[in-house]
Amino acid sequence: MTNLSWIFYKEIPVPHDVQELLINGEVAERAFRTVRDVAIFTNKRLIVKDVQGLTGSKVEIYSLPYSSVHMWSTENAGMLDFTSEVELWTRAGNIKIQLKRDINIRTFERLLAEYIL
Repeated sequence: MTNLSWIFYKEIPVPHDVQELLINGEVAERAFRTVRDVAIFTNKRLIVKDVQGLTGSKVEIYSLPYSSVHMWSTENAGMLDFTSEVELWTRAGNIKIQLKRDINIRTFERLLAEYIL
C-alpha cells in the first residue's frame, strides 16, 4: 500500500500546460500550489505534478481517479495549528493532504464531495 502526502498552499489559476494531460471531455476546474508543484482537480480525477531535482527537468505525475477514493476525513486547524488535514483512503493506499491557512477546509471538503460522491 502506498502512503503519499502533499501540502497545498493556496488556490491558483489552472495552469495552461495541464491541457496536454487531459482526455476528451475532461475539464481542469481548480488548482492548488504545492511546494514546487501543482495539484489540479478535473471533472474526472486529481492530478498532482511533482517536480524533482535541482533543475526541475524531472517530473512525476500522479493521477487519482475519483472512483478509486473509498472515503475521506478532514481535520480543521486548531488555535495553534497552521494547517488543516485531509486524508483520502484509496485503492492504492492513503493520501494525506495538509492545507495551509489560506485554504478553507470546509470549502475544500465540499469540493471533494462534489467530485467523489
